[in-house]
Amino acid sequence: MPRQTPVLGPTGTTDRALAPDLARGFMLLFIALANSVWYLWAATPSDGPAMHPVPEGSLDSAAQFFTIVAVDMRSYPMFAFLFGYGMTQLARRQEAAGADVRGVNALLRRRNLWLVVFGFVHALLLWMGDILGAYGVAGLVLGWLFFRRRDVTLVVWGAVLTGLMALGSALSLLALPFVSGSENASGGLDMSEMAGNIGDPSVLSAAADRVLNWPLVSVGQGLLGLVVPTAILLGFWAARRGFLEEPGRHLTALRWVAGLGITVGWLGGLPEALNQVGLWDLDPDQSLMLTFPHMFTGLFGGLGYVALIALVAHRLQERGRTGGVVVSALTATGKRSLSAYLAQSVLCAPVLAAWGLGLAAHMTSWTMFLYAVAVWLATVAGALALERAGRRGPAEVLLRRLSYRRSPEPGRTPSAPSPEEEHQERTSP
Repeated sequence: MPRQTPVLGPTGTTDRALAPDLARGFMLLFIALANSVWYLWAATPSDGPAMHPVPEGSLDSAAQFFTIVAVDMRSYPMFAFLFGYGMTQLARRQEAAGADVRGVNALLRRRNLWLVVFGFVHALLLWMGDILGAYGVAGLVLGWLFFRRRDVTLVVWGAVLTGLMALGSALSLLALPFVSGSENASGGLDMSEMAGNIGDPSVLSAAADRVLNWPLVSVGQGLLGLVVPTAILLGFWAARRGFLEEPGRHLTALRWVAGLGITVGWLGGLPEALNQVGLWDLDPDQSLMLTFPHMFTGLFGGLGYVALIALVAHRLQERGRTGGVVVSALTATGKRSLSAYLAQSVLCAPVLAAWGLGLAAHMTSWTMFLYAVAVWLATVAGALALERAGRRGPAEVLLRRLSYRRSPEPGRTPSAPSPEEEHQERTSP
C-alpha cells in the first residue's frame, strides 16, 4: 500500500509505510494458528460449535485458551481492514498517476474477481476455509456500493453494521440463561461437518466437499457475517486519512483503538475459552450462544492489533530500527502475504489431512500449535530469501499480471505497475 503523497508518479521503496507490511507479516502467524485447529480430524471433538477438540492435558488447554482468546476470529478482521485500506490507496495512487476513475474502478473489479478465482482454486486443491473468496466477494459488493461514497456515508454504515452486531451479541447473551441445559441439547451448529473433508481419505471426495462448502464460506464470511464488510468500510475511511502512512499524526487515536480494541477482543473471547477448557460448564446449545459475541468482539480485537502494530512501526521508525533481521523478515512476509497465506495451506493440507500423509492423527492441540508456528516461520524464511534475491511473491506476480492490462492511451486505463509501485498492490489473505 502506498504512502499518501501529492507528487505524481511512482513511490520509491524508501517511502513505503512500514505498518501494513509489518502487520500482515506478523498476523499471518495468527492465521496459521487459527486454521491449523481444523486439521485435528482424529481428535475427540468437543460438544458445541467450536472446532477445538477435547483437551488431553494442561498443554492442550493452554494452547486452546490462548488461541480462542487472542486468535480465533481476531485475525481475519484485521486483514479485512487492510484489504479495504489497500483498495483505497491503490485507487488514489493510480488516479494521481493519471488513470481515470472508470479505469481504476475496472482495475479494482478485475483484481477482486481474480481474487475470487484464486480462492476457488485454493478451496478445490487444499483448504475449505479459504478467505480469499470472501474478500473478493466483499470487495466487489462494497466497491460497487461504497467505494466512491462520502466519508460520512462510510462512518454511518460502519456504525449501523456495528450496531447490528452489538444488538445480536446482546440478545445472545441475554438469552443464555433461558437456553435449555438438558442432556438432549442439539448444539444447533455442527462445524465438524464442514471440516469433514480433512478426515476423508479420498482426494476426490474431499475436494468435492471443499468446493461445496466454499460458496458458503465466501458469502457467509465475506458479507453475511458483517465483520468483514464493517472492517473493509473502516479501512476505506482510515486510508483517506493516512493512519498507517503517518501514524505520528494519529497517535492518540491509535492508542485508544489499540488499548480498547485488544481489551474488548480478549475479554470477548474469555467466555468461550473458559467453556472450552472446562472452567465454565455449558451445554452445546448454551455454548452456541457465545458464538456471535465472540465474532463481534473479534472485530475490535483485529482493529486493536493493527493499531498496536502501527504504534510499534512508528516507534521503530523513530529510533531508526527498521533494518533489523526480525523487522526485515516480517515486512518481507507482509509484502508477499498472498503467497505466504497460500504456502501455509501447501505446508499443512497434504501433510496433515487424511487424504494426504495424515500426520494430524498423531497430534493434539499443543503439538498442532507448535506445527503452525513452524509453518509460519518457514514462510517468513522463504519471504526473506525472496526479498534478499529481489524477487516478488509468485502469487502476487500472477495476480498482478492477470489484473492489469496495458493501454495505448496513457492516463485512461491503469497499466501494469513498476517495481517501485509493487507495494501498493498487495492483496491480504
